[in-house]
Amino acid sequence: MAQIQLTPAQRKDHRADAHHLNAVVMIGSAGLTAAVKKEIDAALNAHGLIKVRVQSDDRAIREEIFQRLANDLDAAPIQHIGKLLVLWRPLPEKEKKENPDRMPGPRDIKVLKNSSRYGQRPEVKTLRVLGNQRLTPGGSVKRAKPKQRSVKKRSQD
Repeated sequence: MAQIQLTPAQRKDHRADAHHLNAVVMIGSAGLTAAVKKEIDAALNAHGLIKVRVQSDDRAIREEIFQRLANDLDAAPIQHIGKLLVLWRPLPEKEKKENPDRMPGPRDIKVLKNSSRYGQRPEVKTLRVLGNQRLTPGGSVKRAKPKQRSVKKRSQD
């Protein structure tokens, strides 16, 4: 796979985003193993932008690891500063599972009720309204009426 090519402006934005991040994966004395690559790939899938710490003191080895990771994992090399490597890959699209039978969940609604004594602040009450309930103009919760269906649709069922 080939690494992702970015413009200098995009690289600068990713460097700024990575500034506050901590290293997610550490490459120890064993070097770049298959297990380490697998962890870096999983971290890129989960976060998109990651930092990797390399424990080697040799700059040439760190540079080689940086380029190999970018090529093997189809990632963009963002920055190599000291023993830290910053890699970026766009997050994959997640598939949403939609259940057609799903009903709306509970909602929390804030209701203001005027105080019985004039001049006092109104009371703020939080009411939980379930999917089959509705809120009346008076501030009470009632069960929703069943949905009206036409005579033709009822006869088809």
